[in-house]
Amino acid sequence: MNITELLKKDTMILDLTARSKEDVIHELAAKLDTAGHLTDRNAFIEAIKERESQSSTGIGEGVAIPHAKVAAVTEPAIVFGRTQDGIDYDSLDGEKAHLFFMIAASEGANETHLQALSRLSTLLMDEDFRQTLLSADSEEEILKAVDSKEKEKLAAAEAEKAEQAEKDKQRAAVTDSSTPFFVAVTGCPTGIAHTYMAADGLKDAAKKLGYDIKVETNGSDGVKNRLTQDDINRADAVIIAADTKIETDRFDGKKLINAPVTAGIRRPEKLLQEAEKGDISVHRASGKESGGEKSQGSGTGIYKHLMSGVSNMLPFVVGGGILIALSFFFEDPVSGEMGPFGEILSTIGGANAFFLLVPVLAGFIAYSIADRPGFAAGMVGGLMAHNGEAGFLGGIIAGFLAGYLVLGIRKLFGFMPASLEGIKTILVLPLFGIFTTGLIMYFLIVPLAAIQTTVVAWLGGMETGNAVILGLIIGGMMAVDMGGPINKSAYAFGIAMIDAGNFAPIAAIMAGGMVPPLGIALATTFFKKKFTKEEQDAGKTNYILGASFITEGAIPFAAADPGRVIPAVIAGSATAGALAMLFGNATPAPHGGIFVIGLVENAPLYILAILAGAAVTMVLLGILKKDIQVPTQTNKAA
Repeated sequence: MNITELLKKDTMILDLTARSKEDVIHELAAKLDTAGHLTDRNAFIEAIKERESQSSTGIGEGVAIPHAKVAAVTEPAIVFGRTQDGIDYDSLDGEKAHLFFMIAASEGANETHLQALSRLSTLLMDEDFRQTLLSADSEEEILKAVDSKEKEKLAAAEAEKAEQAEKDKQRAAVTDSSTPFFVAVTGCPTGIAHTYMAADGLKDAAKKLGYDIKVETNGSDGVKNRLTQDDINRADAVIIAADTKIETDRFDGKKLINAPVTAGIRRPEKLLQEAEKGDISVHRASGKESGGEKSQGSGTGIYKHLMSGVSNMLPFVVGGGILIALSFFFEDPVSGEMGPFGEILSTIGGANAFFLLVPVLAGFIAYSIADRPGFAAGMVGGLMAHNGEAGFLGGIIAGFLAGYLVLGIRKLFGFMPASLEGIKTILVLPLFGIFTTGLIMYFLIVPLAAIQTTVVAWLGGMETGNAVILGLIIGGMMAVDMGGPINKSAYAFGIAMIDAGNFAPIAAIMAGGMVPPLGIALATTFFKKKFTKEEQDAGKTNYILGASFITEGAIPFAAADPGRVIPAVIAGSATAGALAMLFGNATPAPHGGIFVIGLVENAPLYILAILAGAAVTMVLLGILKKDIQVPTQTNKAA
């Protein structure tokens, strides 16, 4: 599809009357509405403003490209506006904007629409083209200029594609090259304009500087030019210019620059020069992602999908849990009745935030598997699990069930032509996904609820000795991989117990997670001979990270000396978890560390449990680690 099929005479204003950014948005949206492209002008304007709140679409050089993808758009379209005087549009270069291209994408827009919309943004990076648009006398001249420039761009893109293929062959054949080679990823929240402008900016700058680069784009039409593992291995550095989530675990061990998408547009040369200098940090994988290539059905993929649900559920858990905990401060100490403000806190945190836990968990598991069409089916399945008291077990099963059912339905309806892709996405997949997920969950709810009730009753009836063993296990799990799958599995268990009304396991888990950085910090303070000067400095930061329940602060030390550090931190975390269960510590606050200590039952003993665990780690590190050997003068001479 060509741009001129989306930009028409009836969606052009050659002399805008607007005098402010707000006025421009309303005037262009009104033109779009009058041309029959909107069902709800206000909803579209709100979507445009939401995009502007993330970062201005005034890209500089006198150009602004406000854009949104929303159901209020009946069919994709472009509206053009121009003013010779210029308007303050909060542009990135601080200059007034003269040319405005408002891009309206519908929820059901197919790939050809999205490609045409995206292509427009890259054309506007050409100064001569911008000048042509400014001086054009009529709508016909503008359409002719756009059509001519687009044909030129398409021809260049074909040539670039062939050149890229040739470069890939050359890279595979050459094992040692003096030309710096970088890989980059670009992406913006809507994936229409800035994604591709940043990609072009980086490629043009690399050509100018004599560098070699391969850029992956994460746009509305999916991932294009995906980086292979071989590309990543060969790269001297990685540049991410994005304002949206990018898979980063695949870049483990590579020097990486993380910048907003506008940096790829406004200062691509600077990004490349920083990458070439190499004075940038090395990226370490968090264990939250499965890597560059999706591996549906593998253990890694299943963990990734589960963690997608847990991580998106976490804000509800943390916010709701702390509000519930705070509500208890407003109880009448004599009658035990909750005060009015306490009731408000409890209603917001419990009846509302916690009500969404299982549906959100299931919805985002399904979203991770089947993208947006899976989300609705997952949410419905999760809500059925919640209402049927099947708990987190039911939510997890509903999420995976919905995700894989939608994938199957997508294949089943693969015969539908590309022109009906939008209908399939917004009608067929949600309809059949919700129905099939709901039907199966209808029959699974009762047995799942029985299992959930049995597990909760068993945990609630634990004797002290068994509870201590549980604390020892889940506390130790927090230190095994410090933010990896085992750590997150323990944490997910603690969240499930909060939902079931058992607040003791999460207290043991939080204590176990605080110990590794705290124990290492103490060791670097009291056993200085065991650590380098750099490690001693990093150890000071771990006091703050540990107190804040950020276990990942221990990772650099564990990576440098895993054989000694990991056993020491596991022992300390297990000790803290066991003591927390022994002391009867419990909290509805699932995160926050020292900042929510007032919400923990038996807080003084809880602090004692954490300090005891940290002391165990400190002492073991003092015993296990060897003194740092300082080179003698003789050794230096040798």
